[in-house]
Amino acid sequence: MPYIVLSLIKLLIVVLVLMHTLAYLQWVERKVIAHVQLRVGPRRVGPHGLLQPLADVIKLVTKEGMLPSHVNTIFYFLAPFIAVLFALIPMCLIPYGGDINVFGIHTTMQVTDVSIGILLVFGLSGMGVYGVALAGWASNNKYSLMGGLRSSAQMISYELPMALAIAAPLLILNTLSFRHIVDGQTGFYFGFIPKWTIFQGPVPQIVSFVLFMVAGFAETNRVPFDLPEAENELVAGFHTEYSSMTFAAFFMAEYANMITVSCIATLLFLGGWHPLWPEQYGSSLLPSLIFGVSGLVCFSHAARPARPFDRITLPVFGVLFLGLAGLFLIPAGQQILMPLFWFGAKTGTILFVFIWVRATLPRFRYDQLMGFAWTFMFPAALINLFVTALGVALS
Repeated sequence: MPYIVLSLIKLLIVVLVLMHTLAYLQWVERKVIAHVQLRVGPRRVGPHGLLQPLADVIKLVTKEGMLPSHVNTIFYFLAPFIAVLFALIPMCLIPYGGDINVFGIHTTMQVTDVSIGILLVFGLSGMGVYGVALAGWASNNKYSLMGGLRSSAQMISYELPMALAIAAPLLILNTLSFRHIVDGQTGFYFGFIPKWTIFQGPVPQIVSFVLFMVAGFAETNRVPFDLPEAENELVAGFHTEYSSMTFAAFFMAEYANMITVSCIATLLFLGGWHPLWPEQYGSSLLPSLIFGVSGLVCFSHAARPARPFDRITLPVFGVLFLGLAGLFLIPAGQQILMPLFWFGAKTGTILFVFIWVRATLPRFRYDQLMGFAWTFMFPAALINLFVTALGVALS
């Protein structure tokens, strides 16, 4: 019973954190893109626009759901359900930290651990293409159908180089378990270079990491690979005929897939929750330093506010940041907080790259998209896998 109760508690925590992350990731994206393009972004709803996600949720929930005529009703509603289901389940298999003790019970910072975790995650993620393809077919719209077909061809094409890019570091680590993958990246070369797979011998997997990230952009239908929903060609692609919460489901699935790809990249290539440098050099003090400085900056700007409500909001954030800085100094909390900090920092950095690329690069043509997968990505991933296998065999 304690194991079941603890598993349910962990599942509840993951669901709550994931739902809030999905809501505020789009706020972060809008803010980052606005700053890149010299705009202010959302700022009207709540302080600094922080209540904009809540307003969007209320709008989508209360908006009338239009059902177009001549659609296949069963598959029309089944498509967003499939997209969301296979986007959220993999998050239960992702480990967010090491082993901990909660009220005397030894557990892991993971909902469930399986020995073939990475295969299961990619198997579940690959099923999401059925939701997109069904949405395009069931909508009875030629633009939606073309978007669904594009997405199917794109995901199938880029899954092959992605699988080859993943196979290379797995040869070095010799395991399919996420926890063992992270454990295989423990330690440092020369006392300061982390033994992440992008640095680890016999063949550093920097090429695999780049190939994985490029394929990740294509798998999640993100710019510059967002051909399935190219508005200048297909109106909005496979979700043209969707509105209200059914549209929100596809939107949520896209961001959930972004988080999944970022988490897997962190676990497979960037050492998971292990710190960037050894603890004896002060890695455990970095979170307190970051949050402490952030709190002082908030109080400094509150003393000279640019907007009237900054006198109220910035001190609140200052107190919040200083409180977090204090929590990271408590030894009892460091066992839980430090792995979460490093895992979140690495994952957040990759998510920032997703947003940065969207604000920077234009969309490819469809023939360029498919040609890039088969004429460059696939041969490069295959050569990298062959060189890695040869290095592992000779080492």
